[in-house]
Amino acid sequence: MSTHHSNHTLLGEIRDLMSRDHYSVSTERTYCDWIKQYVRFHGMQNRESLFGEAENKVEKFLTYLATERNVAASTQNQAFNALVFLYKRVLGSPLENVRATRSRKTTRIPVVMTRDEVKPVIQLLDGIPELVVKLLYGSGLRITEAVRLRV
Repeated sequence: MSTHHSNHTLLGEIRDLMSRDHYSVSTERTYCDWIKQYVRFHGMQNRESLFGEAENKVEKFLTYLATERNVAASTQNQAFNALVFLYKRVLGSPLENVRATRSRKTTRIPVVMTRDEVKPVIQLLDGIPELVVKLLYGSGLRITEAVRLRV
């Protein structure tokens, strides 16, 4: 179902284009929110203020997101993609060479005890607790998965 938006505003134009290109409604909302934040960040009053040093403006906004707001890398990428869409598809002025400070991707490495670390723990246990710990360690089950096991 396609909804018609007023093409008199920049956001209306963005919504029309995204709807025509079959973007999801959630992507449309997200992109519009990022574009509104970008416009507010720079205090832009009209369409013309989007032009002129666009790359520099985008860099400043993305760097602000990374350094001041500490957003996740995926969030910063989402904002960047919204601005790429704005400049390329809506304004017809693709961004060239944006060099913003990037948010760091957090790599989460699971904490796993070595065999030598787990042996003394197991030796302190017997019965069902010992069985559960051996099962957890040997199979890689999560605690919640082990708790839900039924025999």
